[in-house]
Amino acid sequence: MLKKEDRIFTNLYGEESAGLAAAKKRGDWDNTKKFLQMEKDKIIEEIKASGLRGRGGAGFATGVKWSFMPKVPPNGKPSYLVINADESEPGTCKDRDILRHEPHKLVEGALIAGYAMNAVAAYIYIRGEFYNEASALQVAIDEAYEAGLIGKNACGSGYNFDVYLHRGAGAYICGEETALLESLEGKKGQPRLKPPFPAGAGLYGCPTTVNNVETIAVAPTIMRRGATWFAAIGRPNNTGTKVFCISGHVNKPCNVEEEMGIPLKELIEKHAGGVRGGWDNLLAVIPGGSSVPVLPKSICDTVLMDFDSLRAVQSGLGTAGIIVMDKSTDIIQAIERLSRFYMHESCGQCTPCREGTGWMWRVMKRLVKGDANVEEIDALLDVTKQIEGHTICALGDAAAWPIQGLMRHFRPVVEERIKEYKRHRHVA
Repeated sequence: MLKKEDRIFTNLYGEESAGLAAAKKRGDWDNTKKFLQMEKDKIIEEIKASGLRGRGGAGFATGVKWSFMPKVPPNGKPSYLVINADESEPGTCKDRDILRHEPHKLVEGALIAGYAMNAVAAYIYIRGEFYNEASALQVAIDEAYEAGLIGKNACGSGYNFDVYLHRGAGAYICGEETALLESLEGKKGQPRLKPPFPAGAGLYGCPTTVNNVETIAVAPTIMRRGATWFAAIGRPNNTGTKVFCISGHVNKPCNVEEEMGIPLKELIEKHAGGVRGGWDNLLAVIPGGSSVPVLPKSICDTVLMDFDSLRAVQSGLGTAGIIVMDKSTDIIQAIERLSRFYMHESCGQCTPCREGTGWMWRVMKRLVKGDANVEEIDALLDVTKQIEGHTICALGDAAAWPIQGLMRHFRPVVEERIKEYKRHRHVA
């Protein structure tokens, strides 16, 4: 369990002001100038040594990602840092609280990360529905400009760095980094083919790094307290603290910062007041936002909450949006609802996703009633495999995985529903 003194987000619940004066009391902007006078490579090496992995879902090593940026951008082009505050994954609301209550951590993190990658500006792409969060963040940006912390000669270091806030229009697909870049450029939010990768040709064709809000917001604390401190929390290759979102059938839904690798059961019982009706009433948990495969209670009893442990049980940490379902849940209907979401949010660019998500949802809709043949389960799984890995971005995978998880762990429930439907129809 995370020690109180190791918490990074000390105002996650908004008990204090989000303003600059209160943020400084909490340790933000403490001698930031010294980081802007370090060698850029030293900052990147420190982030690498901390073991920080991207907090947006993929879990890619942050320091390594930063190191992909060219030292001298080609043809005199500027470099950019883009921060993904789109947070549209169902079950996920961690960045929302950071934006609302700890915005200065993000602005300071943007400055330090931007300096390390030689960027001239940061663009923060925020989800359109996050009106209050966008307002709080804009206030923090304005305060930082006014205090000379960002802008020309940021923190008196001689480094110039601008921060812009851009509000999206609420499309889930814009959470994918290249679709986000397209949207920022004023185009339709559709993922780009890679290569070229954003570090080579990103925003406006310039070198760009796209990072999640939480990833950037923890960077200043890592620099202040040292990579060794951060790396000592959690487990090897899964280090540091993580903000977990716990929702669904728990007594106290919450966002909580804990160490990586904490057992799922401990996390739910200690911070969310346990499962409604007790742990034995648990049916299943989606551990990382709606796109990762569901896990049954038998796995939830012992599984650890980190990237590698969840991958080992054929799921994923994703955004750490934990959706708890007790035995009152119709698990088939729950997954059908997710299928409808992914069908609706497909950008339609890739044929397997455009056609396949609708096909899967229509089959799932019949399976909720049981109006299907048992053979159709394998046909459905076959279609998920034809979509998974065959699209430009990961939305195809995100649509396929919930169904694969359902059939992996709850296939007997689906088969029983089909038999029951046939029995009733036969009687009628």
